[in-house]
Amino acid sequence: MKTSTIKVFSLFIAGIFFVTSCKDEKNKDKANFIQENVDFAKAQTLKMLEATGEPTGKNYPRTANENGTLRVTDMYDWTPGFFPGSLWYIYELTGDTTWRNSAEKWTHSLEPLKTYTGNHDLGFMMYCSYGNAARLAPKPEYKDILIESAQSLSTRYNEKVQSIKSWNGGRAWGDTTKWSFPVIIDNMMNLELLFNASKISGDKKFYDIAVKHANTTLKNHFREDFGSFHVLDYDTITGDVRFKGTAQGFSDNSTWARGQAWAIYGFTMVYRETQDSSYLNTAKHLADFFIKNLPADFVPLWDFNVGQTGYTPQGKSYAIEFQEKLKDASAAAIVSSALFELGEMTQNKSYTDTATKMLYSLASPNYRAALGTNANFLIMHCVGSIPHRSEIDVPLCYADYYFLEALVRYKNLK
Repeated sequence: MKTSTIKVFSLFIAGIFFVTSCKDEKNKDKANFIQENVDFAKAQTLKMLEATGEPTGKNYPRTANENGTLRVTDMYDWTPGFFPGSLWYIYELTGDTTWRNSAEKWTHSLEPLKTYTGNHDLGFMMYCSYGNAARLAPKPEYKDILIESAQSLSTRYNEKVQSIKSWNGGRAWGDTTKWSFPVIIDNMMNLELLFNASKISGDKKFYDIAVKHANTTLKNHFREDFGSFHVLDYDTITGDVRFKGTAQGFSDNSTWARGQAWAIYGFTMVYRETQDSSYLNTAKHLADFFIKNLPADFVPLWDFNVGQTGYTPQGKSYAIEFQEKLKDASAAAIVSSALFELGEMTQNKSYTDTATKMLYSLASPNYRAALGTNANFLIMHCVGSIPHRSEIDVPLCYADYYFLEALVRYKNLK
């Protein structure tokens, strides 16, 4: 073999060795990152379980009080499904049956909600809990509970509007509009319960309701730049839109970060369930808007337009006097999880890379709590609703849930 050929061959072998070594090192770093976060989640959540005691139907972790102590809710709040769901994700990440037992106990405590028709959040309440239970440790009764929950959610669907009603009333902040059939962007998240019920029951009506709601949202909820409105109100006689604005965002014409997050996650999920490319294209446009407006640490402001010229809060909104540019880590957690799925669907590495950067930022000391602090929640610096003067710069149970889901999706990334 000629000397030049030997050199080329040696360089080729060295190149392969270098690439393989880098890949091995990267995989090792990923495994260490996941393990460190799983260990922290276990330790912190054990403290949460000690603080709550056994489930009573009235002690689901939601956030922290102003004095830093744990604030819980009863099962009829919109958030009780997230803590059982977090327990299921810890079980999925560890395989430890101790976590499965805790998850089952907290999930079973929510069974009475299967007949609840008081709001649109039954997907959050029952699919984050029983949906994960059916996926990870199925029992025959879970199927009936999920189907009955979907039936209860379906009672809020209006054929003229072709949407599921979110709230039972309310007003715009300027008091100029009293809502009769409000539909909020968050409602996209509850469609997964319906898609699942259609598959396990064979009843297409659940699928049809979900698709019609998604289509109405697609038609009316977004601006030309794919920023989103939070609240739309519909006329139930004509089906026409009566109002476009916000409840939890900065102003009626602004884009509330968590609302945009729900939309990205929701339309990614609807594409998964339907394979209709219009939903995938929408998810990409919504994600591109979100990513384009991210700061350097990949955690968004609570509203993308807070304090900007041309965006003015109205009426009784606390955002009129409170215009601090706070971050909302809950929005980042939701989008990180969604982008892992969107990246896989589109084979677009940039979405996966952004999801990973968001996850690492959330796991940094800037957003992940120290053990035993933060009322034993995992993630800090979230915003519930500044306009309502509620849950400002606090932990939120759904930030933890989607952080853990993102961790699961990162671990399973091909």
